[in-house]
Amino acid sequence: MDMSIKDKVTDHIPGYNKAILPYHLLKAEVSGVKYGFPGKKMTVIGVTGTNGKTSTSFMIWKMLNNSGRKTGLMTTVAWGGLSEMVGKPGDSGSREGDKDGLHKQLKHMTTVDSMTLNRRMKTILETGAEYLVLEVTSHAMVQFRTLGIPIEIAVMTNVTHEHLDYHKTFENYRDAKVKLFKKAKYGIANADDRSSTFFMNAVSDGTTYGINRGRLKAENIELSAEGVSYDVQDMRIKTRIPGKFMVYNSLAAVAVGQRLGLSEQEICDGIYALESVEGRMNRVEVGQDFMAIVDYAHTPDAFLKVYESVAPNKNGRIISLFGGAGRRDETTRDERGEIAAKYSDVCIITEDDSRDEDPEKIAKMFLVGCEREGMKLGEDVFIEIDRKKAIEKAVSLAKKGDIVLILGKGHEKTILRDDGPHPFEDLVETEKAIRKVLEK
Repeated sequence: MDMSIKDKVTDHIPGYNKAILPYHLLKAEVSGVKYGFPGKKMTVIGVTGTNGKTSTSFMIWKMLNNSGRKTGLMTTVAWGGLSEMVGKPGDSGSREGDKDGLHKQLKHMTTVDSMTLNRRMKTILETGAEYLVLEVTSHAMVQFRTLGIPIEIAVMTNVTHEHLDYHKTFENYRDAKVKLFKKAKYGIANADDRSSTFFMNAVSDGTTYGINRGRLKAENIELSAEGVSYDVQDMRIKTRIPGKFMVYNSLAAVAVGQRLGLSEQEICDGIYALESVEGRMNRVEVGQDFMAIVDYAHTPDAFLKVYESVAPNKNGRIISLFGGAGRRDETTRDERGEIAAKYSDVCIITEDDSRDEDPEKIAKMFLVGCEREGMKLGEDVFIEIDRKKAIEKAVSLAKKGDIVLILGKGHEKTILRDDGPHPFEDLVETEKAIRKVLEK
């Protein structure tokens, strides 16, 4: 079904999402039987949360493989994860594998539909995987996509407002994620998140982590542009990815490693082995004298975490580019605009998967938040709907020492407009825009 048609159907038929749940259940049952319930033959670590799921999943996956545990991966960004998979036939939504056996996830979906999920799990199993790190969304839990997949360990990164267009209330959204913990033998939750008790009450055994509280508590934290480092118990953890949020993500990985019996050295080495995650705080460097960063941030909490990592910029200004997806939770658009304006010197509002919603209308909702923070249209906040032109504008405004943030799409390979998907990659377009400036 065409994306815009599907969205219109779900919007205009009362109770549509609930009415088709029996279909999702039947599909999940058929999928499991067809592919032999491959999830039952691996130790599955499920990772859920509003933000940080992908980075945490990658870190756990890298840590386990680095320690010799053959581990597959299924996330928003990619699936596969064993070097033996390179060159093997994929399916729709995949490309040729990289050196780690990862195939790009092209669809704008974190936990794919149950049929695709089981098919890919079987492929991963056939390469010899003993473990699987599975990124799990609230939609997946409600729609039975993980049916027949035993969860050995469930991880919760955080829970903030998102997907209320589907779940209607924050409580429904949170409780959908809690379902993962109800399936799990062991739970690991971020104790600094106000929803953590709901998750830990859903498991009979588990642990918590955090900066302010939790059994695994980070101390002596050092943040730099090269990564983060901190002490936890008898370990000194170091990451190659910057940002305070990486303290939380890596603490979750530490907890998983301990539960699975990894040594302290294996945990430390495995976490440090992860060099980057596509679309997550990726620096684009082609010889320019300013910094350009591409990140997937598209929620208020994710915006705050990005700015926490780069602001204030003592060497120059912060130029931020962002937009909002159509047919998605619109209640936080002005909030995101306000957050961006608070930490930025210049804001450029653009398109971001507008689908069949008017991108100009979406942009003006973000503008409300920017103006609330004191910005003025045409002076320090601009609207450029064409995302390619918007990126070019952001880069052209940058001077020595500035930081340009390209937010919202991260790793995604397409942009969804009213007439369907169009090829588009922020990382590619940002590099092109910088080269264009350098050539002048």
